Amino acid sequence: MSQRRKFLAQLLNSTSSANLDFTALVNLLVFLGFELRIRGSHHIFTHSEVEEIINLQPATGNTVKPYQAKQVRELIIHYDLASHFRDTL
Repeated sequence: MSQRRKFLAQLLNSTSSANLDFTALVNLLVFLGFELRIRGSHHIFTHSEVEEIINLQPATGNTVKPYQAKQVRELIIHYDLASHFRDTL
């Protein structure tokens, strides 16, 4: 199983959003087709099929802030973004 697939499974199946790797989340979002723009510590993601803009900042220790992981999880599920890439994950 690839690292992306493991991370996606961890993100989607997690009851706790703590201790997720920020860099892995950024890489996953780019892989899922999001465009990344960085302004300072803000990582801003846009996607042609997603109305919302995702704005992430790393927490201490290069982890994802729990509320931001929850927002990303809800967007991936709501827009069914992972289904587009099941064959390539």
